[in-house]
Amino acid sequence: MFAAVVCRSFTSSLRIACLATLVSILPLAPRPAAAEGLSPQQQLAFDIYKELVEINTVTATGDTSRAAEAMAARLLAAGFPAADVHAFSPAPRKGNLVARLRGTGARKPILLVAHLDVVPASREDWSVDPFKLTEKDGYFYARGSGDDKYMAASFVANLIRYRQEGYKPDRDIIVALETDEEILDHDALGIQWLLRNHRELIDAEFALNEGGGVGLKDGKPIRNSVQTSEKYSVTFRFEVKNRGGHSAVPMKDNAIYRLSEGLARLSKFDFPPKLNETTRAFFERSAQLEGGQTAADMRAMSGDRPDQASLTRLTANPFYNAILRTTCVATMLEGGQAFNALPQLAGATVNCRVMPGETVDEIRTTLTKVLADDQIAITQIDQPVLSAPSALNEEIMGSIEKLSQQFWPGAVVIPTMISGATDGSYLRNAGIPTYGHSGLAGDINDSRIHGKDERIAVKSFYEGDEYLYRLVKLLSGGS
Repeated sequence: MFAAVVCRSFTSSLRIACLATLVSILPLAPRPAAAEGLSPQQQLAFDIYKELVEINTVTATGDTSRAAEAMAARLLAAGFPAADVHAFSPAPRKGNLVARLRGTGARKPILLVAHLDVVPASREDWSVDPFKLTEKDGYFYARGSGDDKYMAASFVANLIRYRQEGYKPDRDIIVALETDEEILDHDALGIQWLLRNHRELIDAEFALNEGGGVGLKDGKPIRNSVQTSEKYSVTFRFEVKNRGGHSAVPMKDNAIYRLSEGLARLSKFDFPPKLNETTRAFFERSAQLEGGQTAADMRAMSGDRPDQASLTRLTANPFYNAILRTTCVATMLEGGQAFNALPQLAGATVNCRVMPGETVDEIRTTLTKVLADDQIAITQIDQPVLSAPSALNEEIMGSIEKLSQQFWPGAVVIPTMISGATDGSYLRNAGIPTYGHSGLAGDINDSRIHGKDERIAVKSFYEGDEYLYRLVKLLSGGS
């Protein structure tokens, strides 16, 4: 914090140089008691993590430019050439960092991606200050502690560690920390800006990104996920207009009723199931973690023609249902203009999460048929980011399988398709296969990402950092 205050008055490039100088000459702050016994590598990871967490980078109100500059300063102070460290600020308070450890060039680079921005957090809601790294009961608490400053800190700390070791990989290792992922890069200031303006700096054979972690059940690691695919989001507005009138003289043709009846039909409709390489592998491998009928149903899903009974039983679980088919759900509702007037307008917002390979036109056509009412107008209100799944690359999956068994023996490596979204979709569309894989272990029944008291286990932080360090080495080769 002292360094940031001292350097704040300089322009961006001078500010980074100032920060780098102070980082290199100022003594480390005294370790907290809980940090005693850390190795130098663990201490570096902790220091970077704490610095990142305590920079407020809430997408709408925080400063990701400051975070990008702070990480650039760390790398420059560690001896990285200025030509290989770039802190960009495409707009006020918006920042992206791209840094490179140069290898022999025998193979195309690997890209390590993490986002700097976080969702809002209110101090009144939390048991601790969300923008201070708090260690309590074996956990690190903070907004962004897991999403996604763990990966950002690990990538930067490990890049410095590789340089300190004199590591010369077969391929360049590129770290890209980007802004505005939490709003799907809506303003195109994050990963889209980098792809459009500096593609040459982040071009790679493949990328590692957020999206897949290690699942713990009763403290035991049971799975290690590799996210290779994402559903895409598209939102529609349903609207019924009516001439209205006085509520004392009701009519059968009521805008609210018509819309409600259409939404009721939608609530009872299921899109047809659609499996792909990732979801078939997910069910096949997940069957190893289940028993009885659920295991049998999952194995049925991995075949060419899943039986209807198995499908019905599995889709009773909302999580499995969401990865088996497209879903469309009403999320917002409005109607009427006065308590004593018949409604002239009723509207609903419906968000769809669409399986890869299905088009927006297909979804809209299906919705029109389901609503079965030409007075319910359907308007698309956003533009989706479509992307094909990344192939189950043998080198990547093999390296993960090998290393995972060393860290979490018995855990099943499972390809996954998330029903949410990350910036991986932009990278896939740009021809960079992307794999969500963090090495961060957490309880499958206690995910606090985006919620109150977001936290990760202290043990998982250091374990995951070491796992990523070794995985990137496996995938990069060299000596």
